[in-house]
Amino acid sequence: MDANQLIDGLIFYIGLLVLLTFHEYGHAWMALRCGDDTAKLQGRCSLNPLVHIDPIGTVLLPLLMIFLPGAGRFLVGWAKPVPVNPYNLRNPNRDQILVAMAGPAMNVLLAIVLLGLARVFELVNVPGAVGLLAQMAYLSLLLCFFNLIPIPPLDGSYVMRQLTGMSHETYHRLAQYGFIILIVVLQIPIVRRLLAGLTHVSWAAIATVFGLGS
Repeated sequence: MDANQLIDGLIFYIGLLVLLTFHEYGHAWMALRCGDDTAKLQGRCSLNPLVHIDPIGTVLLPLLMIFLPGAGRFLVGWAKPVPVNPYNLRNPNRDQILVAMAGPAMNVLLAIVLLGLARVFELVNVPGAVGLLAQMAYLSLLLCFFNLIPIPPLDGSYVMRQLTGMSHETYHRLAQYGFIILIVVLQIPIVRRLLAGLTHVSWAAIATVFGLGS
């Protein structure tokens, strides 16, 4: 790996860290809005990346995907789940879904902002910034759809638990094997193609709204 590849990989990793931080902040902010201050009391309602880092999802897996030969540009990860006490929520059944979806929604919002900024830099002819912002927007949308997979510790699993009425005990037993299940699922070509397809279509739709590349 040459110096340019190393720098490129580090930039992608820093971008991922920022996106994951905003993602978790979205969860914590929504939980607070719904009446639960657990995350705030534990310092998680913050844009400080250090309070959200998960050793596997934020460090090990992303760095392996960036720097292992042949890993390509399929970069995903997750941060430490935001603690939520459902007994503090005003409407537990509804609010747990809102809290779970707040993270992916934050990624969509970030993608819109990033592509909007990319359009500004395109207008002032700064192609380097346009490319970087467009890539970060793509990554943000990929994280959105990745987190909707219904496997712990991803957000889709919390939505699945609510919609199916799964008990907390059953969910936590499943969560013990969530990391292994997730790694296996990500090796399935159709899953990766589906994630890439959804990401590309949504990215292209937002880029078209801003007139990027026109």
